[in-house]
Amino acid sequence: MIDLEPLWLTLQLAVVTTAILFFIGIPLANWLAYKKTKVKAIVEVLVSMPLVLPPSVIGFYLLLAFSPSQSFGKFLETHFDIRLVFSFPGLVIASVIYSLPFMVHPIQSGFAAVPESLREAAYSLGKTKWQTLIRVLLPNIKSSLLSAIVLTFAHTIGEFGVVLMIGGNIPGETKVASIAIFDEVESMNYASAGTYAFILFATSFIILLSVYLINHRLDRIKSI
Repeated sequence: MIDLEPLWLTLQLAVVTTAILFFIGIPLANWLAYKKTKVKAIVEVLVSMPLVLPPSVIGFYLLLAFSPSQSFGKFLETHFDIRLVFSFPGLVIASVIYSLPFMVHPIQSGFAAVPESLREAAYSLGKTKWQTLIRVLLPNIKSSLLSAIVLTFAHTIGEFGVVLMIGGNIPGETKVASIAIFDEVESMNYASAGTYAFILFATSFIILLSVYLINHRLDRIKSI
């Protein structure tokens, strides 16, 4: 019988990370899709960096930044009594950074696909940018929003390098399912490792299959 706590912790981490990134990703993707400025290229590169950087590199730099022996980590602990290294909040911040492009890119593509005439029509009717975003743009990119949410959630479930570097392996605090698999393999408990792996595989498969089916249905409705 496997310990269910790592699975529950993984679910918590995925839900919290996805929720935070949803509210960060929409305005950021909207800005990247429509803003014309020289700074845009730099922001796009920074958002995309987690796609090409090894997770251990991101985890290493975050570990240095959050460490109480460094300026930022010491400042947080001294003034706010916050310690991010080897803690669940630290895992959340690391996951938000690592999964950022998986939320932003699909939404940005969705915004870019919306006809410019639709935005202009909303503005001509007296809608503000905020009203246009909420009432016009977002309803027209439902499939992109769904894809972003699902990809972010699924990606967070499978994180290993980042969570290992910043969170370590503390049962009930930072030991998520991917770390549990690593532990079981090291202990040569292949049956338990296989069970954890199968649960993650099945969960990811079901989530991705669901989003493809829903998006296919939305596309069919849109074409009618």
